[in-house]
Amino acid sequence: MRGILARSCLCAAVALGFATPPALAAQITLRTPEGASGFAKAMREGSLAVATVAQQDSTAQDLLAAAQADYARLLGVLYASGFYGGVISILVDGREAATIPPLDAPAEITRIEITVEPGPRFTFGRAEVAPLAPGTALPADFRTGETARGNLIGAAARAGVTGWRDAGHAKAAVAGQDIVADHARATLDAVIALAPGPRLRFGDLHIRRGRTPSRVREERIRAIAGLPTGKTFSPALLDKSANRLRRTGAFRSVRLTEAETPNPDGTLDIAARVSDAQPRRIGAGAELSSSEGVTLSGFWLHRNLLGGAERLRIDALIGGIGGDSGGEDFRLGARLDRPATFTPDTGSFVFANLEDNNEPDYSESKAEIGGGLTHIFSDTLSGEAALAFRYSEITDDLGTRTLSHILLPARLTWDQRDDPLNPTRGRYLDLSATPFVSPDKGSAGSRFFVDLRDYLTFGETRRVTLAGRAQLGSVAGGDFIDLPADTLFWSGGAGTVRGQGYQNLGVDLGPGITVGGRSFLGFSGEVRTMVTDIIQAVVFADAGFIGEEAAGNGRGEWHGGAGLGGRYFTAVGPIRVDLATPLDGDAGSQFEIYIGIGQAF
Repeated sequence: MRGILARSCLCAAVALGFATPPALAAQITLRTPEGASGFAKAMREGSLAVATVAQQDSTAQDLLAAAQADYARLLGVLYASGFYGGVISILVDGREAATIPPLDAPAEITRIEITVEPGPRFTFGRAEVAPLAPGTALPADFRTGETARGNLIGAAARAGVTGWRDAGHAKAAVAGQDIVADHARATLDAVIALAPGPRLRFGDLHIRRGRTPSRVREERIRAIAGLPTGKTFSPALLDKSANRLRRTGAFRSVRLTEAETPNPDGTLDIAARVSDAQPRRIGAGAELSSSEGVTLSGFWLHRNLLGGAERLRIDALIGGIGGDSGGEDFRLGARLDRPATFTPDTGSFVFANLEDNNEPDYSESKAEIGGGLTHIFSDTLSGEAALAFRYSEITDDLGTRTLSHILLPARLTWDQRDDPLNPTRGRYLDLSATPFVSPDKGSAGSRFFVDLRDYLTFGETRRVTLAGRAQLGSVAGGDFIDLPADTLFWSGGAGTVRGQGYQNLGVDLGPGITVGGRSFLGFSGEVRTMVTDIIQAVVFADAGFIGEEAAGNGRGEWHGGAGLGGRYFTAVGPIRVDLATPLDGDAGSQFEIYIGIGQAF
């Protein structure tokens, strides 16, 4: 390749900045071929001298060092763009930067001139990686006749090694490379040889103890990781074991590394290095609604209660403070989760809850206790099932009564969202089914509920997000008087129809008798637009239906609400403020305000 030359070039010049200290008064100019605006941008972004001149406290020594480093940096940009015969000249006050001794730097630098002549763009003559594992996909542009971008060579080599590792050859590596540039023909031959190595199986998981040993017992670390000892090596399975340890929350960091040398029997041992997270954590939250009042919540969490990464969480909530929602609500609950109970992806849990709910049309005090199993099917799909006993004391328009139920709640959650607090893409589906039986009343039934959400962000700057939500609920079996009040459905308020009063839509069974419905439909739509990088404007509309029968037939009624909102983005999530009004009844004569953290859905 041609060397570095000091020469002038009658090309398009682009001044890059004058933001330097007055004492230095340094100016930097980049000259590239006319019409190569995209190429000039890549050069500016790759230049250390450009970044150093922009710093207010840069010294002459800093500028010289940056200018001398730019030869290699800009050469890398040329190679990445397919230019292998380029000429780079960097003049510091008229002197080629490469010729200035580092220990003889000038006391002051006023001007840096960078001239780049890329020369012809090279194409691939030969583009080969061999041998390849079956099914390996190399970069599409790594082939004869395509622009010979330098980063494609590295990407092709990595793809080849990855293909062998995915096939069980854990020690696959690049054995050699032959890269030749033909300047006469402006072609680049790239031939990469791979050494797959033997096909290996997973060996043992060794726990590496650091200065502070983990408080989680070693046998539990192995059980949670679930390393498939004896099975063919797979990077995906290794990552899965690491993710199992991370999702317990017991560890601040998790690292699984492969042994340098396989064992004589064809197995490869894995070393686990874990660092414990703080065992205890507390948190708190608050929401405000003009109709529901203030809701305060908090939790206390222990991540490793019994030394096996067991998670104990105690939650408390006080709601309806100062609101018009029937009175204050109180909740206290505890749940203990144990990971890797039967399989690495199957955990167990026990729980107990106490609640006192004072709603506009009923009051209910209840106690619930139970236990069950959880299972992680994939990174996006999880589920749980339980057996529970509930005792309730209810007062509503049907009178005062006590009920007891045996419940079999099951839940499946599919979550593809990019961010639970501020989703901009992906889907979310929460499906729950709860069969129940009342031993003292001799009745049985089931409750079914679906919550589906979808998000789409579009535009060149991706600043507009469409968000949609659909909810469907149904309760079959049992008479109204035999059903717990919170098993039935109500509509109105922050979680269903904003702008409508909290739970103001139920089913009228007769004069002065209003209860929750057996069926529920809810629809919400939002248009979210970023006004600045931290402020978002929102337009939304909600609609809800409550029906007397489980299938939605019989008596039923719709209501709706709409409004405007704003989001202020913080480190803990967007602060949400929504102003909504009803679309029916006394539409336009009232409004509701909702304040919280995170998007509405």
